[in-house]
Amino acid sequence: MTGSVTETLVGAGVVAIAAGFLLYAAQTTGLSGAAPSSYHLTASFRSAEGVGSGTDVRLAGVKVGTVTAVDLNADTYRADTTIAMDSGVLVPDDSAIIIASEGLLGGNFVEVVPGGSPFYFEPGDEVEDTQGAVSLISLLLKFVSGGAE
Repeated sequence: MTGSVTETLVGAGVVAIAAGFLLYAAQTTGLSGAAPSSYHLTASFRSAEGVGSGTDVRLAGVKVGTVTAVDLNADTYRADTTIAMDSGVLVPDDSAIIIASEGLLGGNFVEVVPGGSPFYFEPGDEVEDTQGAVSLISLLLKFVSGGAE
């Protein structure tokens, strides 16, 4: 009789610890229901290489948003991107958005370079000052060939 009580208590402890780990994982990965509210901005890039839905948007190295969609504009042949910015982050309306690389082996992310305007982007606005991804392979080829193309 005491063996089954002990087994039941140990089993309940294991379930409680597993539930604690799941709760911790949900909070640290942003899967919990308490996600910050956001507003959307759009931007059009010549090349959005390495950027897709879920890519981080950073300002001063801090994550302030997420890319929610990347679609090809058939008229301009540019990558139209939708970005969800955290509602507490106001971006000046003369800011630039660039696609930056985390290094030679790292992935790409979207970086907001803030301007100095006293006015801010409104939800749904388009950021017109953009810089697309720079291909490291093409840069290396230019370096190897001496820049003659």
